[in-house]
Amino acid sequence: MQPSNPNHSWKFFRAGGFDQVLLGTGTDLMALDQLDQKLWVALACPTRGLEFDTRTLDLIDTDKDGRVRAPELIAAAKWAGGLLRNPDDLFKESESLPLSAINDTGPEGKAILNSARQILINLGKKDATAISVADTTDTVKIFAQTRFNGDGIIIAESAADAAIQAVINDIMATHGSVADRSGKPGLDQARGDAFFADAAAFSDWVKKSETDAATVLPLGADTAIASAALKAVKAKIDDYFGRCRLAAFDARALPALNREEKEYLALAAKDMTLTAAEVACFPLATIAPGKPLSLKTGVNPAWADAVAAFHAAVVKPVLGDKPALTEADWALLTGKFAAHDAWVAGKAGAAVEKLGVPRVREILGGKAKEAVADSFAKDKAEEGNATTIAAVEKLVRFHRDLHRLCVNFVSFRDFYDRREPAVFQAGTLYLDQRSCELCLRVEDAGKHASMAALAGTYLAYCDCTRKGSGETMQIVAAFTDGDSENLMVGRNGLFYDRKGRDWDATITKIIDNPISIRQAFWSPYKKFVRMIEEQVARRAAAADAASTAKLQSAAAAPAQADKAKPAEPKKFDLAMVTGITIAATTISGVLLGAVGMILGLKWWQYPLVVLGVVLAISGPAMILAYMKLRKRSLAPILDANGWAVNAKARMNVPFGRSLTQVASLPPGSQRELTDRYAEDHGPRNRWLAVAIILALAALWYFGTLDKLLPGQIKSISVLGTNAPAWTAPTNAPPAEPAK
Repeated sequence: MQPSNPNHSWKFFRAGGFDQVLLGTGTDLMALDQLDQKLWVALACPTRGLEFDTRTLDLIDTDKDGRVRAPELIAAAKWAGGLLRNPDDLFKESESLPLSAINDTGPEGKAILNSARQILINLGKKDATAISVADTTDTVKIFAQTRFNGDGIIIAESAADAAIQAVINDIMATHGSVADRSGKPGLDQARGDAFFADAAAFSDWVKKSETDAATVLPLGADTAIASAALKAVKAKIDDYFGRCRLAAFDARALPALNREEKEYLALAAKDMTLTAAEVACFPLATIAPGKPLSLKTGVNPAWADAVAAFHAAVVKPVLGDKPALTEADWALLTGKFAAHDAWVAGKAGAAVEKLGVPRVREILGGKAKEAVADSFAKDKAEEGNATTIAAVEKLVRFHRDLHRLCVNFVSFRDFYDRREPAVFQAGTLYLDQRSCELCLRVEDAGKHASMAALAGTYLAYCDCTRKGSGETMQIVAAFTDGDSENLMVGRNGLFYDRKGRDWDATITKIIDNPISIRQAFWSPYKKFVRMIEEQVARRAAAADAASTAKLQSAAAAPAQADKAKPAEPKKFDLAMVTGITIAATTISGVLLGAVGMILGLKWWQYPLVVLGVVLAISGPAMILAYMKLRKRSLAPILDANGWAVNAKARMNVPFGRSLTQVASLPPGSQRELTDRYAEDHGPRNRWLAVAIILALAALWYFGTLDKLLPGQIKSISVLGTNAPAWTAPTNAPPAEPAK
């Protein structure tokens, strides 16, 4: 997006290896559309996971996609700056907005000012001269005394007539309620329409039973009870008559239809009850071809009560007090209730049934539907006022928060100034005698790490918990000073969030990168020592395993010792001894030559030699580390969290050192250097001294030190001319004698 008017004069400051715009006035904020977006540090940020008021971010996020983009921030700055008499007020970041600061020269500003005053009146602050964020947030108090507030929801008090208020309460009782802006339960249009539709359907359904009572309600008010009693035994009676028909078809099936004797023997071996499940699955009565169903005697004990209730509620009212029921009688009874069952299955408007038919028809017969619709219309008419009240909250929040968001979005002033944390910094992690201030919240450590690895920064992902409240979260912390020797998965630390609350933190994942030049300097030596330790440990383990194997073999061998042939003594290998001697002589010669060369240097050349050796070992690692640390960037870490960072955002060595504080003693501290548990290095030091003395003696004996010693103590002068002074071998032929 190109600037619409590039005439605005901008100021820039340099940090992180690039130029950032300096937002110093309200005019700068209102002219953000004139700043080329290639010069913005970020072009988008998420509305969650930041140390920033989420309500303000939601108000800026006009398309409600969970992200604030550059055009939305530009629109917010222009809108807020235009509604203030002095746009510089946006830099005050105050919780309260003075009413006198609102620009009421336009219709929107005038409406916002009037709404702000009305809010203060509703809150009992008639004489207040400023409105705060807390005032606009407490919508319950703002709308507590209003009947209509434009939110599309009406409450019982919205109706002036007590009868209509009762209807609204009935609707909420049957179809539920939603919270009104005043905090009271109320109705929305959908619930009101559903109630009246259900009431009409329920009334029509009941009317069918009234117009055709003989068919739908054959037993009048007792029909429902009788139908339920019939349904309770219907499956079992159908089973009985079906078995009787099968017995009439083939008498051979009769024993199986009545269950076999062995099944009764199994039941007889148990403690039985009249309602035992084993008995309930047996036939309702003894099966015989064409046999009527006895309703009083010979009934399965598990079904006796249900059959008695069926006889009293259905058989007696329809057929009289018959002791038995034929299959024809059964067909007559089921047919008599068929219309009732169909009517019940077609019930409509069941939600209002609990109000009762008289109350439902009373509501339908009055003007409740029209009155409720009128209340919805009156509430909708207040929608404009409610929108203006929402605009008051928006302006007050932008007055407090917009400048801070801009200096963490258009530029990263807070992050690079180090005067206060940036909005993406979640807190401080204390671990391994360091405090890491660049900590961000993350939702998925694995997903975040795939992008954040490109930052070239040493990152530690931690699971944070507060056991008292059960809260959990994940963070990623950047270690930008010190070393990584004691950082590993599983280490525990303490994380302090921006509210000062402490969390238990445990490292779960690490992205390894150089941390400092100091670490790079010592890394070759540490790797060398670690390699030696690993080799020694490996060889010691192998030797231990071999020794154990020999002991086991020796323990198993005594029984065979007398049978084994005596081992032949090993032959003396002269070639091997000669080879070892030659190798030892060569190495000794090289070492003595090197020592002689070193001793032949002048005194001021010794430090240069030591420095050269150190640089040869540590130099490559330090150069590589320095190149990586110079390219260390914040951008991939933020991009992995949903930002759209538009700049390199470097974190060089000096700046990285400011983000991670290494432990140091406070000024004026007294330090006791004696460690009562220090290891005793006396024997090691004595053997080292002996080795140095022997080495010097050998060098003196072979004359290597003669160049450095006075004549009286040179090896040649002390031992005489026949002393075996060491000289380099030569193959030159002997000189010929003089003629």
